Amino acid sequence: MLRALSTGRYLLILAVLLAGVIVRSGIGAHFPHDWLLENALVLLGLGFFAATYRRFPLSRVSYTLLFVFLCLHEVGAHWTYSEVPYNDWTRALCGRSLNELCGFERNHFDRLVHFSYGLLLAYPIREVFLRIADAKGFWGYFLPLDVVMSTSLVYEFIEWAAAVGIGGDLGQAYLGTQGDIWDAHKDMALATCGALLAMSLTAAINWRLRRDFARDFIASLRVKHPRPLGEEAILEELAARSTKE
Repeated sequence: MLRALSTGRYLLILAVLLAGVIVRSGIGAHFPHDWLLENALVLLGLGFFAATYRRFPLSRVSYTLLFVFLCLHEVGAHWTYSEVPYNDWTRALCGRSLNELCGFERNHFDRLVHFSYGLLLAYPIREVFLRIADAKGFWGYFLPLDVVMSTSLVYEFIEWAAAVGIGGDLGQAYLGTQGDIWDAHKDMALATCGALLAMSLTAAINWRLRRDFARDFIASLRVKHPRPLGEEAILEELAARSTKE
């Protein structure tokens, strides 16, 4: 069925579904101003994908992973991450809350989304590295992990700065630490674990399907340019410039 759908039509379906999810998330949002803050980056991201679609469309796998992540984010934006009532949902289904079953003492929905950030976005990031930077072998798996880790750090900085700048209940709702002084560190660690799992699964699939997997992996770690860069390269550039002059 997926083969019968063009990438454009499939993306249109996802866009319509996502628009419905975003609208539903905004209706009756518990903290409307927090909902606006949570969706600021979403709107920027969607605008970027719309602007670059014709020149650089991603695969349907990547678009699907992005869609699932944004749906999870919209759930958190509706309730605020620290107040998503998953315990009420599991109590209604199983008779006991998830926190009771697992011995949790805090709302862990934000942890789930941070883990999902690495798990679901590492593959689309890998696709960009492979198609634009021509990353090969080891680097096609390491660089997506590196980007997930660095962007997680940047997001924590943005979250902290926004919470400090806004202050009050809205700032606390946006930050969502729930009194855990190591909240940012754990969020970044979970995103890293998610990306590591995603890249490990991708590598395992490629190892199973591609006969040249080991050869490309080893070749990517070989030294391509034995001469050191830095001051030597600068001196060569200066010498070449002076010769031309």
